Amino acid sequence: MISTLRLSPALAPGLRLLGLFTLLLGLLYPLLVYGLANALWPWQAQGSLWLRHGQPVGSALIGQSFAGPQWFHGRPSAISVEPGQTPVSTGSNLGPSQPQLLTQAHERLLAWRASEQQAGPAPQDMLTASASGLDPHISLAAALAQVARVAQARGLDAAQLAAQVRAQAAHPWFSDGQAALARVNVLQLNLLLETP
Repeated sequence: MISTLRLSPALAPGLRLLGLFTLLLGLLYPLLVYGLANALWPWQAQGSLWLRHGQPVGSALIGQSFAGPQWFHGRPSAISVEPGQTPVSTGSNLGPSQPQLLTQAHERLLAWRASEQQAGPAPQDMLTASASGLDPHISLAAALAQVARVAQARGLDAAQLAAQVRAQAAHPWFSDGQAALARVNVLQLNLLLETP
């Protein structure tokens, strides 16, 4: 004998509420937030993408790897990304008490001196990996330290390139314009190099 399943009186209102909240919070609310974000902040809502000839070349929020003397280089990363692979966000998890951290910083200092042909200290952000491995910014000091190499590789006037780098510097809120706190987006700098 087949019996029919009957809903208990307490179950029916619960299912109605489930349907109502699924509609409100699972569909209408996300559509409202998406619509408002695109109306008020369209660039940010679409991923802060920079376009070149109508095609996205990267995001202002995610660092990219640039190799060669003709490019500004970003911060070192704890991850290694092969060409064509999507980078993942991770850190090295090395603390100040671990000797590997000091060894890596020393190796980066030697590599910096070789690539920039500069003796003496290097900007700190070029010796330490960013926490996420995808930091899109470097300090203004790190960008200016690379100007001579980039200008020589591209046949540009170093003083004019340095002025362009300074013009791209962003200062954090409440910094009173202190140059030590200024930062530069590496992708933006490299896109400027390709602008005729």
